[in-house]
Formats: sequence, structure tokens, C-alpha cells
Amino acid sequence: MTTEPAAATPARRAPAGAAVLREDVTEAIREAVIEELAAVGFSRMSIEGIARRAGVGKTAVYRRWKSKLHLVLDLVGAFAADGLPVPETGSLYGDVRALLEVMSHVLRHPVASAVIPDLLVEAARNPEIADAVRGALLDGQRRMAEGIVSGAVARGELPEGIDPGRALDLAIGPLYWRQVVVRDAFPAGYLDELARSVVAGLRAA
Repeated sequence: MTTEPAAATPARRAPAGAAVLREDVTEAIREAVIEELAAVGFSRMSIEGIARRAGVGKTAVYRRWKSKLHLVLDLVGAFAADGLPVPETGSLYGDVRALLEVMSHVLRHPVASAVIPDLLVEAARNPEIADAVRGALLDGQRRMAEGIVSGAVARGELPEGIDPGRALDLAIGPLYWRQVVVRDAFPAGYLDELARSVVAGLRAA
């Protein structure tokens, strides 16, 4: 008597929620956000528009970010100073000059120049957006400023009690005005002169 071969056990399918998020889709969505912001601004931007521009369904966007605000802040945070090492050049001037170089590079990036001004307008209307923007943009910069000031105090270049926020105001304010608001090119040696002015301002505090 011939015995029928046992039927193969069907492979168990992975649950839909366990699907791995494809990096190429994630990048397509990020690029779509940049294009959509440039086209319509933050207030008129929608998940539907982003998905359509990226060539994906809305669910692909919502699997990665729960709102357009979180999506944009994630994008901006990627170009902020968070995660960068605190400059350690051995001098206050050198550290300030390095900070200016980093922040100038960040503000020159198309994402920052297109997104940050629009987000700041929205932040003035919405406290939730203001808190989120402050965290995404300022946390890394504040950490760098604190490291620069504490290093200068330890070397005897600055007295105790200097506010790191003052260093940020003196350094980042002129950069933001020139690169984001006026959008004017730097003259030769501008960052060197600005670094010297920041150091002088901190020592005079």
C-alpha cells in the first residue's frame, strides 16, 4: 500500500506590523517634504501632498511619523548641531571659530534655509510648535556653547559665571541674520572677524 507523502507545513507569514521600513521609501518621503515645503509652506503642507509627491500611500508616511510637525522636526534635527562634538581647539577663539563654521554650514543647507524661517513663523502662533522647534534647533547648539564656555573658564580665558546663552546670541544671531534673513554672501574673513567679536563680547561681559 502506497502512503501519500505528508503535506508540507505552510510557512507562517510575518504579521503586517512587523514589516521592515524600507530606507529608500523613507528617503523619498524626506525629499518630498523638502519639495512640498518649498512649494506650499508648512501651514498648507499635508500628509496627502507629501505622499503623492513621494509616490507612496499615506500609511507609509504615518508608519514613520505621526504628524507633519514630527516629520519636519525630524528633518530639521538631522541638520542641527545635535550630536556634533564640542570644539576642543585649545583656545576660546578657536572654539568659537569652529562653532561658527559648523553653524554656517547648517544654515547654508537647503533644508535649513527653506524650513527654519517658515517654522519660526508657525512657532509664533503655536506654543506646541515653539517648544518642539526649540528642542530640535537649540539643544545641540546650547550643549556646544556650554562646552566652549566651560573650557574657556577652565583655561582662565573667561571668568566664572559667563552665560553660555550669551555666546549663542553673539555668535548665531549675526549668522542667522546674514544667511537666512538677508541671504547675503560673506565677505572674505567674515567668520574670523565674527569670532573675534564674540570673544571680545564674552570677555567684556
